[in-house]
Amino acid sequence: MPLHAAGPTQIFTFPDVPALSQGLDTYVAKLSDEAIRRHGKFTVAISGGSLPKQLAAVLKHNKSVDFSNWIVYFADERCVPLDHEDSNYLLAKTELFDHVDIPQENIHTIDNDLVSDPEEAAEDYISQLAKTFATKDSVRFPVFDLILLGVGPDGHTCSLFPGHPLLKEMTSWCAYITDSPKPPSERITLTFPVLNHAHHVAFVAAGAGKQDMLHQLLDAPGHLPAQMVKPVTGTLSWFVDDAAAAKITSATYKGLERL
Repeated sequence: MPLHAAGPTQIFTFPDVPALSQGLDTYVAKLSDEAIRRHGKFTVAISGGSLPKQLAAVLKHNKSVDFSNWIVYFADERCVPLDHEDSNYLLAKTELFDHVDIPQENIHTIDNDLVSDPEEAAEDYISQLAKTFATKDSVRFPVFDLILLGVGPDGHTCSLFPGHPLLKEMTSWCAYITDSPKPPSERITLTFPVLNHAHHVAFVAAGAGKQDMLHQLLDAPGHLPAQMVKPVTGTLSWFVDDAAAAKITSATYKGLERL
């Protein structure tokens, strides 16, 4: 059966990061299987930061996952060469791609030749998205099977930062930013309409350093970027360890019993 229908935010807690990674493996493997059975592919967007390592820790060893039918994009990317230490792609490659059989042509990166021109890089990424998601029936926005997100200490997600004009972008699939408050300053990012049209969106957060921000995001109404992720018909989940969840007062579910 498919995972739970659209509804309230689901918050899944795990005792530590290894258990969180095990939970992510179960969740992602199930969604992958469902999507491939449904339409022959699994479209997923991945963020950077600590997420690739947490995601890959168990998943890269899961022989039941059909990685050959994965199509991967990045929820945001820094405008740096693909072999640069700040590259989200490089991190995902090291942690996951080098260990599984996702076809290289199915991994959609920023164009290495356009990293010095963020606007052109964003336009090129839109073209890549169109090749995957635009069909003869057309689509207004890409509909990913899953988007995996992190959250920053200021409540940002992707490269969508508090108070930035990009928070109001409602038409472009991918936008560029040249004044990121977190270096490097030049980046491209998926926009809220894309995030909010996904079938499933999951935030991943771990560590005591996330306690205050998760309490603010999940227990108090607001307009921080992470709070603006509200799938139209899809599901929204949080995967957190007990350290990060310590101050959350909203309902939480241990492990994956509710899925």
